[in-house]
Amino acid sequence: TFQSAPIDVYPDINPPRITVLTEAHGWSPEEMETLVTLPIESTMNGIPYVDRVRSSSAIGLSLVFVEFAWGTDIFLARQMVSERLQLIASNLPSSVDAPIILPTSSLLGEIIEYALVDETGQFGPMEMRDLADWIIRYQLQSQGGIAKVINIGGYIKQYQVFINPDQLTSFDLSLEDVALALESSNENSAGGFLIRDAQELMIRGLGRIETVADIEDVVIDTRQHGRPILVKDVARVQIGSTPEIRRGAGSRNGIETVLGKVVKQPGVNTLALTDKVLSVLSSLETSLPEGIKIKRE
Repeated sequence: TFQSAPIDVYPDINPPRITVLTEAHGWSPEEMETLVTLPIESTMNGIPYVDRVRSSSAIGLSLVFVEFAWGTDIFLARQMVSERLQLIASNLPSSVDAPIILPTSSLLGEIIEYALVDETGQFGPMEMRDLADWIIRYQLQSQGGIAKVINIGGYIKQYQVFINPDQLTSFDLSLEDVALALESSNENSAGGFLIRDAQELMIRGLGRIETVADIEDVVIDTRQHGRPILVKDVARVQIGSTPEIRRGAGSRNGIETVLGKVVKQPGVNTLALTDKVLSVLSSLETSLPEGIKIKRE
């Protein structure tokens, strides 16, 4: 009956489409096209029910779009693409990240836009982006029916290590030595169990980096008499961002802030999902720091 018929703002005009993303940091578009995009694209051409395969290569980025015939089950399409990726993954260069399948979304799936507004002026672009990425995004994605939440603007928090070349040379170290020390120091380890009387105690080695001081105290190497060379001996460590290579920003009424977009999954009732998202955003305001408001657009 018409009372149980699906309701949506626009008709479904999207053929089943799967997007494969592959990253290789620092590679040129030509290298991405030749060594990454072309092998993946060629592999996808033999999948049943595929109507068209398109691709785009940029600096360090490869996107392959696999479009299936109308009526193809989207989950079956994702499974077939995933199986082909497993076959091609071993043939890609070792420095290339593993290809991933992006969440299934609709071309007309953007249902809500919102902006974070700081009415106190106490929070910077980095703090605002942290709230959007680690609180708002996860709360929205847990509701179901949402393909992805896109945040725009602000600065992404980084732990930055600025090497002093003169100090590095004086200790006869390389950048690779510092990078390897940082990578190997940022992990926990399991030590099994200690059984004593009627108790079984778990042994853990806690080595995850949590603060700037933890990074500064990482040992790069040891020299004679057991003297350690620490990161703070050859570098300056701070929390920051990289505004000099920033490729996007968000603003509301001419004031820089963080914007968000909610994209729904295909076939989900737009009206019902919109009501659910608005309800979640309203409840989230009570858990955010005082003065932070979520303005729905």
